Amino acid sequence: MPVVLAASVVLVVVTILVLYETLRLTSEHLAELPVPPRARIIAVVLAAFAGHTVAVWTYAGAYWLLVLKLGLGAFSGVPVESFEDCLFVSVVAYTSLGYGDHIPLGHARLLTGVEALNGLVLIGWSASFTYLAMERYWPLHGKARARPAATACRSATARKRLAQPVAEARQDEGFALDQGPAGSG
Repeated sequence: MPVVLAASVVLVVVTILVLYETLRLTSEHLAELPVPPRARIIAVVLAAFAGHTVAVWTYAGAYWLLVLKLGLGAFSGVPVESFEDCLFVSVVAYTSLGYGDHIPLGHARLLTGVEALNGLVLIGWSASFTYLAMERYWPLHGKARARPAATACRSATARKRLAQPVAEARQDEGFALDQGPAGSG
């Protein structure tokens, strides 16, 4: 049990860091992409999907090592005998689908439960990140098509503004982070 508990903690930390870095790098380089807003939003979704894929494969590797190689836990139902089976178990647990083909037993129950909770949190995090990206880039769809020549100068300014951290943007709008609107403190 202590080995699986420690593995669960390590897996949660590793998958959080993977998704964090995926979203951070996407956020940093999104405004620099010389592509239309639609492609930027698609890039966000693909980056989030890539981060989740790495997380699922990380858990699958843990199932393969802990359950198949070290014998810490087991599965009933359809046999789990290969890495591909472990990958299927991981996808089902991470997404909380719960098909019921593979039923975790022993220490594997802890690992699948932690993965389900971790997947729920990380999927919510990436959904919120995608929403924020869509909020930034969705309004640019009509502007990019309607007046491309007139907006060329403004688009460079908009790219700089969209790349600004939130704290700088709020200060530019007259908000001090500690005091609310400027002049109210």
